[in-house]
Amino acid sequence: MDFKRATDGLFARVDHEDLAKRLGVSVATIRQARLRPGANAHRTPPDKWRDAVVRIAESQIMRYRKLIEDVRREADSP
Repeated sequence: MDFKRATDGLFARVDHEDLAKRLGVSVATIRQARLRPGANAHRTPPDKWRDAVVRIAESQIMRYRKLIEDVRREADSP
């Protein structure tokens, strides 16, 4: 694993689109649900949003764990 590939994995992030896909809603729905409650465009968060957040967070943990293992393994290789 080279520096670019390792840092690409480190810098990858979750965005509105990732959560929208997981929930089967539009990006606009995610953005509106994130607005302050008093805003005119504010909407109620999608059903099961908590489960989706947990699943995405777990995926991130697994991705970082694999990155750590890969970088360590290659650092320990002759």
